[in-house]
Amino acid sequence: MEEPEFDVFLSGLLFYDVVFAGLDQPPTPGTEVWTRGLASGPGGIANFAVTLSRFGLRTSLAAAIGGDFHGDHCRQTLAESEGVDLSRSRQFPGWTMPVTASIAYDDDRALVTHGTPPPISADEMIGDPPRSRAAIVHIGPEPARWLEKALAGGSLVFADVGWDPSQEWAPAVLGQVALCHAFMPNAGEAMSYTRTSSPRDALSRLGDLVPLAVITLGGNGAIAVDATTGDSASVPGLDLDVVDTTGAGDVFGASLVTATLAGWPLVERLRFANLAAALSVGQIGGAPAAPGWKGIARWWHSVQTGREHHELRRDYAFLDSVIPLNPLEG
Repeated sequence: MEEPEFDVFLSGLLFYDVVFAGLDQPPTPGTEVWTRGLASGPGGIANFAVTLSRFGLRTSLAAAIGGDFHGDHCRQTLAESEGVDLSRSRQFPGWTMPVTASIAYDDDRALVTHGTPPPISADEMIGDPPRSRAAIVHIGPEPARWLEKALAGGSLVFADVGWDPSQEWAPAVLGQVALCHAFMPNAGEAMSYTRTSSPRDALSRLGDLVPLAVITLGGNGAIAVDATTGDSASVPGLDLDVVDTTGAGDVFGASLVTATLAGWPLVERLRFANLAAALSVGQIGGAPAAPGWKGIARWWHSVQTGREHHELRRDYAFLDSVIPLNPLEG
């Protein structure tokens, strides 16, 4: 069979993010609050794409790009700085990029977004998706028809969901999960869509729908069940400083895809994704904070040379065999 053109093909909404961090309190009407940290750049589905590319995967992104300054900046950053293929993306003159302001405080963030829907659908933009080892999509009320083609081409499909502004959490969205190899919601999303009252109950329901069900628990780690191997796993959160949580779930998802394609055991996949997400929240921004192999290697070196961290050295010993040679170069 012909070698896939890419390791991962993904599609979703692209945003221009402006992230404010270092607030002692949220802004209130009639006041002005100064922050100690600021970052800007591609966001949304770009968080996935940049993370994948920084882990060395051949990554192709299909997204609508605005014909304004923010669109130009996103295109240049993704294609030229991060090495993401944009051959299935389109830039639309006259359409402006959606812009999101992320305001980070109290180990969480609030989002304010302005924008209009892309001029054409993802299905119209993509046509026949390129052959890839994996495909990633943000599922929503409207089915993504290109997923069927990706599945027929041999891709493992990984799905995530975004915020439902209606807060109806229509169970019909889960119908699209049947096309997926993996589903990766956070705890709130999982419980809302499955109409359950605990992440464990939600995981049990999702495990009946998809081969690999993973639920992120924020700072408390993640839980998962893999029907292809019969394994289940739970990993705790890592005690690292939190500066900004913007995009942490996307970094987790992309890192899980990376580890799954590498064929690691479930618990190692969860630990790796959990670590990448934990490292990302120590920096400002979503895509800009993706650690890549450089960040992973720096953290592992600090753990190995520290006098404490005995459990971490045991749990993450697998990193010795997966971190590339010279990850800090380049």
